Amino acid sequence: MRLTLFNTLLFLTCGSAGYATAASHEWPAYGGAPGGGHYTSATQITAENVAQLGLAWSHRSGDFVSGSQGLDEEFTAESMSNRPTNFVVTPIMVNDTVYYCTPFNRVFALDPASGAERWVFDPEVDMSQEGLTNCRAVSSWHDPQKTSGPCRHRILLGTLDARLIAIDGATGQRCADFGNNGEVSLNAGQIEHGAEEYSITSAPAVIGDLVVTGAFVIDSRRPDVPSGVVRAYDIRSGAFKWGWNPVHPEHAQADEAGVYTPGSSNVWSTISVDESLGLVIVPTGNSSPDYYGGDREGHKDYYSSSVVALNAVDGSVAWHYQTVHHDIWDFDIPAQPTLVDLTINGETRPAVVQVTKMGMTFVLDRETGAPLHPVEERPVPQEGAVPGEYLSPTQPFPVKPEPLHKLGLTPDDAWGFTFWDEGACREKLENLVTGPIYTPPSLQGTVYYPSPLGGNNWGAPAVDMQRKIMIANTKHMAFSVRLVPQQSCPEGVPFPQFGSPYCVIMEPITSPLGAPCTAPPWSTLAAVDLEGGDILWQIPLGNLEGLAPWPLYHFVGSAIEMGGPMVTASGLTFIAATSDQYFRAYNTLNGEEVWRTKLPTTGNAVPMSYTYKGEQYVIIAAGGHFTSPSPAADYILAFKLGGTHKL
Repeated sequence: MRLTLFNTLLFLTCGSAGYATAASHEWPAYGGAPGGGHYTSATQITAENVAQLGLAWSHRSGDFVSGSQGLDEEFTAESMSNRPTNFVVTPIMVNDTVYYCTPFNRVFALDPASGAERWVFDPEVDMSQEGLTNCRAVSSWHDPQKTSGPCRHRILLGTLDARLIAIDGATGQRCADFGNNGEVSLNAGQIEHGAEEYSITSAPAVIGDLVVTGAFVIDSRRPDVPSGVVRAYDIRSGAFKWGWNPVHPEHAQADEAGVYTPGSSNVWSTISVDESLGLVIVPTGNSSPDYYGGDREGHKDYYSSSVVALNAVDGSVAWHYQTVHHDIWDFDIPAQPTLVDLTINGETRPAVVQVTKMGMTFVLDRETGAPLHPVEERPVPQEGAVPGEYLSPTQPFPVKPEPLHKLGLTPDDAWGFTFWDEGACREKLENLVTGPIYTPPSLQGTVYYPSPLGGNNWGAPAVDMQRKIMIANTKHMAFSVRLVPQQSCPEGVPFPQFGSPYCVIMEPITSPLGAPCTAPPWSTLAAVDLEGGDILWQIPLGNLEGLAPWPLYHFVGSAIEMGGPMVTASGLTFIAATSDQYFRAYNTLNGEEVWRTKLPTTGNAVPMSYTYKGEQYVIIAAGGHFTSPSPAADYILAFKLGGTHKL
C-alpha cells in the first residue's frame, strides 16, 4: 500500500524540516545522510595533497575491555564478560559538535577542532548482563517548532539494554519530555528474554517527527527469540506511533495481550529513510534459528533477508524485495540500504542499492522495489538437506552488477603457502560437502563460500553520488557449517538452536599453518559502476603484516576484519578494516593507494568527514573487534592536512 498524496504532503509538512542536512560539510547521520552512502561533498583533501594528512587530535573514553574469548565459545551473558569490546562507531558532526557512542553506550560531545570534551552522558547500562558491545552511531534531530530552549536539538541513542533515549545536544541532559525521564523501553511487547538477547546496536532512523528503530537479536539460540519488530515513536514525546513485525501479512503481528509474535526476522542493521517519498527502508535478517528452517512456518520467512519499504505514516508495507528465499545460510541483509538516483538505460530513477553477504548487489527502484538491473531466478542445489528441512528451488541472482565474490567452492580450489598445507586443505575440503552457493547445511559439514560473515557486511558500501560509483570491501574466506542432532551437541556450543532438531558447529576452514584454505586475497576493495553494472576495479585490501612473516604478508590481502569505506567528492576512498592496522586512502577512479598511516589497533569502523572553520577532517574509530586478533582499545582519531598531533 502506498501513501496517498494527501497523507504524504501532511506528513512532510508536519516535520521533514526537522532532519539535519549536510550543509557546511557536516556529517549529520551514521551514513552521512538519511539514506546512507558514506559520502562527503568536502573537497579540500585530494589525491594530490592527501600525503600531507596528519593527526589533528585524538580522544579516548576508557570504555573498552581487552578480553580473550574467541568465536568458538557460546554467546551468552556469562561467557561474554570476557569477550573483547567492539569499537565500531561512526561519529556524527552537527551544530559544530562531534558526537559518538562507546561500546558501553556512553555518549561524548567533542569540539570538532580539538577533540576537547564538552559533555558526556552515561545511560548506566549494566554491562555484566550484555553480550555484543556494538554501538554504531547516535542520531540527531532539530525541532523546527523551537528557536531556543532545552532539547531544541536532540541526540537519539539506542542502548544495549533496549532503551531509546533522547539527550539535549547542547548539554547532554535527558530530554524530560521524551517518554519516562528521557527514555522509552523497547522491552515492552516482547516475550520474556535474557538481557543479552535483545539490544539496539545501530543508530535510530529519523523521518519527520518520528524516530524509528529495529534491534539486534541473538537468533541462533532458539526459535522463539524476541520479535524483530520495527517501531516508530514521536520524537518529542516518546509516544508509540506504530510497529511492524516481519511476519506474513495474513498472520497476526501480536497476540491479544499485545506481545509481538516471536522468532520473526529482526532489523539489526541501519535503517534508511526517504523523506520525499515518505518511506522507511529497512534491511531484514533471516528468521530464527539461522541454519535450520524446517520449523519456521511460512509466516516467519515471508520478509526474511529482504529490503522492505514501510510507509512512514503508519508502518504499512509499500513494497518488499527478498534477496534470499528461505534463508538457512545466515545471508541476512547486513548493510544500510543506500539511496541514490541512477540513470539506467536512459531513464533516471530513485534507486536503492543493497549489498549482501553473498557479494551480490541488488539495485532496486525506490518507488516500487522492482529491480533496475536484471535479476534471474536460477535453480540451486536441492540435494543434501537434513531431515525435516525444505529448500527453495530457485534463488535470485543479479545479472548486473557483477558479483564481488566467487559463488561456491570445490576441493580443486584448495590453496596453501606450501605443497604440504595445500594438500591438507584439499583433504579438508574433500571431507566436507562442497558445491555452488546455496548448497544446504548438512550433518557431514558444508562449505559456505561466501561465508556468513560475507561477502559484504555492515560496513559496505560507500557511494560516490556524483560519479555513481559504489565502493565495497568484500571478505573471501570459507567456513564450514555442520548440523549436529541436539542429543549429540557439545556443551556450550555457540549456536545451540534450542528447540530445533540441530545445533550448529561453524568454523573457518584453515590450513595447519593457520592460513585460509582458499587462494588470496582474503579481503578486497572494489569499485562498481552502478549505472552500467560493471566492476571498474578490484584490488587486494591490506596485507598480513603482524600476522605472517616477511615476505609472505606483502601479497595476500588482509585477514577478515569488520569496517567499511567512506568516499569524498574529490575522488578519494578512505578505509581501515584490515588486520595490518593501517588506515588508507585510495583513488576512487583507479584503486591506486595514495596514503596510509598506522593505527594503534585495527580500525573496525566506517570513517566520516566534515569541514570546520575551513579545514576538512577525517575521523576513524580504532578499537578492535571481537573477531580481530588485534587488541581492543578506544581511540577516536581525527586527521587533517598538516596535522601534527602525537598519540
